[in-house]
Amino acid sequence: MPNPSAGVMRRMMSVAVGQEVADEYVPMLLQQMAFEPAPKPELVPPEAAAGFRVLIIGAGMSGIAAAIKLGEAGIPYSILEKNDDVGGTWYENRYPGCAVDTPNHFYQFSFEPNNRWPRYYSRRESIHAYLRSCADKYGVRKHIRFGEEVVSAVFDEDAHVWRVTSRKADGQERVEVANALICAVGQLNRPAIPAIPGLDTFVGEVVHTARWTEDTAIAGKRVALIGTGASAVQVGPAIAAEVRSLHVLQRSGAWIVRSPNLHRAVPGAKVWALDNVPFYAPWYRFQLFWGFGDGLFQALRIDPKWLGPPGTISALNEDLRERMLRHIRRELEGREDLLEKVVPDYPPFGKRVLADAGWFAMLRRDNVSLDTTGIAKVEPKGIRLDDDRLIELDTIVLATGFQAGRMLWPMDIRGRGGRSIREAWGEDDPRAYLGITVPDFPNLFVMYGPNTNLGHGGSAMFLAECQIRYILSSLRTMLDDGIAEIECRRDIHDAYNRRIDAEFETLVWTHPSVKSWYKNAQGRITTNQPWRLIDYWRLTQSFDPAEYNKIPA
Repeated sequence: MPNPSAGVMRRMMSVAVGQEVADEYVPMLLQQMAFEPAPKPELVPPEAAAGFRVLIIGAGMSGIAAAIKLGEAGIPYSILEKNDDVGGTWYENRYPGCAVDTPNHFYQFSFEPNNRWPRYYSRRESIHAYLRSCADKYGVRKHIRFGEEVVSAVFDEDAHVWRVTSRKADGQERVEVANALICAVGQLNRPAIPAIPGLDTFVGEVVHTARWTEDTAIAGKRVALIGTGASAVQVGPAIAAEVRSLHVLQRSGAWIVRSPNLHRAVPGAKVWALDNVPFYAPWYRFQLFWGFGDGLFQALRIDPKWLGPPGTISALNEDLRERMLRHIRRELEGREDLLEKVVPDYPPFGKRVLADAGWFAMLRRDNVSLDTTGIAKVEPKGIRLDDDRLIELDTIVLATGFQAGRMLWPMDIRGRGGRSIREAWGEDDPRAYLGITVPDFPNLFVMYGPNTNLGHGGSAMFLAECQIRYILSSLRTMLDDGIAEIECRRDIHDAYNRRIDAEFETLVWTHPSVKSWYKNAQGRITTNQPWRLIDYWRLTQSFDPAEYNKIPA
């Protein structure tokens, strides 16, 4: 039986979520629900692919997605991965409480649904296992060289190839040659260590959440937690009961919302229904996609006529702020001292809105303190605050995020004329067309690159699928048309970046009260994209050769 028409499906979708679903969303949602599967890459004839090779840097989520789709297209590839297993951030981050904060039945590849997530928001072990299973199922692992970190990549203009130098742990180096290079290292892979005076003099253990190991011991210890972002609100509640004391040192509060399913296991009946009830799984995914997607985007838009209270940008944003405040007030009832400290002074969505993993309940514990006094310095025995108090400690936990603005660092990537990516981008101002391609760097593709982070909802896996679809279209054009080099035109690149900068001026992240890792030192948004999911899906639908300079083979 054929699927219902697009019009009927739109009406069904609208009923399912209790609001109108616009026509523009239907094609994307039908693909996400697998009612109209995204076309698989057309197989490249072996004779066309012969001698053509793609090198992927990184075997995390984006690298695995790229490898699977390249394999389906019959394009030869290999992967260099610095770790000893796949998974990227889900391999490296092992701190207590580490989990996804997007519903798992949405946080998965659309082409590889998993009905057997143990929790609605699964722990990192389950997500890592999912990525491992994807790599195994699609035969990706045999293409990976583990334990090799890329040191440099230099474009050879005469041969039209990338020469990539990698280094093993023992210092041994080797050079790979590739026609195209996909950098799938993402934005969140190099920890940001705060420049706190005296940090290196501390006699106890200093551990960043991204460098937590099985040997990191905190039971019975006096612990400081620096930061109140995404990793902090997970690790804090997870360790509070086993430490002697937990001192949370906060620079600014975060908007933290109630998420009823956050700690719930998926019941057996739900798993059975997902496996056995016809069409239940795709419709469940649709509801999650809608609820955690573009439905919230308008709350990011600044209303220039809005005259509401400080810390808000529109009537919708203010309404969401009041809902979030109700949750905070319920959790901290009777603790006005805490309430005054935790309520942010910036609008909701100015920074990532976090799911409450027990953060406010943790703050009420007798062995937990929350201090908003600034840090003056670290001393051998603890942290000295700006008011001259010394907090004596055994361990300092840095939940201070990543060097997102220094994308592709510390690799030395050099394109046309030997120009380095650092010369093009500086230390913290990365720019790319669609977040994927960069002028002066032919045949280079970036995944989860500049201005592609999702700040309002969505799933990073959705983002990866959009980007590899575009990259595959680019590579297919090269192979079909006998092109040795493609390079994004400077005028196309610059016009796109002017457009996104103009869009940012209308969004919450540029509000004067917002200070976040989304911005560089000059205040420009370098990490987030200003688009709805549907916008980016359309922008990356296909490669337009007219937007690129080309050199024939």
